[in-house]
Amino acid sequence: MNYTIGISEIQISNRPEDVLITYSLGSCVGLTLYDPVARAGGMIHCMLPLSKIDPDKAKANPFMFTDTGVPALIQEVLSMGGLMKRLVAKVAGGASLLDQQGTFKIGERNYIVLRKVLWKNNILIAAEDTGGTKARTMSLYMDTGKTYIKSLGQLTELA
Repeated sequence: MNYTIGISEIQISNRPEDVLITYSLGSCVGLTLYDPVARAGGMIHCMLPLSKIDPDKAKANPFMFTDTGVPALIQEVLSMGGLMKRLVAKVAGGASLLDQQGTFKIGERNYIVLRKVLWKNNILIAAEDTGGTKARTMSLYMDTGKTYIKSLGQLTELA
């Protein structure tokens, strides 16, 4: 079954027939985590880097923020039998679509915070398609753990 992950949403699965997909990753960051042994994984679509800008919103929806959403995704995948040392992380987004002058650098900041959270949890990024000025669609196939990126009409495996 296909599950669409919207902005500030998360989805986890351990069913091989599932495909997790998120659209329009611009300055937002998308992260897939997958444990190839447990065959459990998930995806998150984070909009803003730091929850401290709006603690009330962060409490209501921690997935909106990279610093609170990524740890939540890690915990969800672990709760499905995933092991930290086996998690394969793949990242997309972090572009500068609406901020061409680099005033706010939301995409860049989202990416930096994501890397810091993963690093603190001893998770290395296996593959990424980040930065630039293009939007991306990201999908995770639970049967294989493969992550694909579609951008500018091109579909490529994030490997």
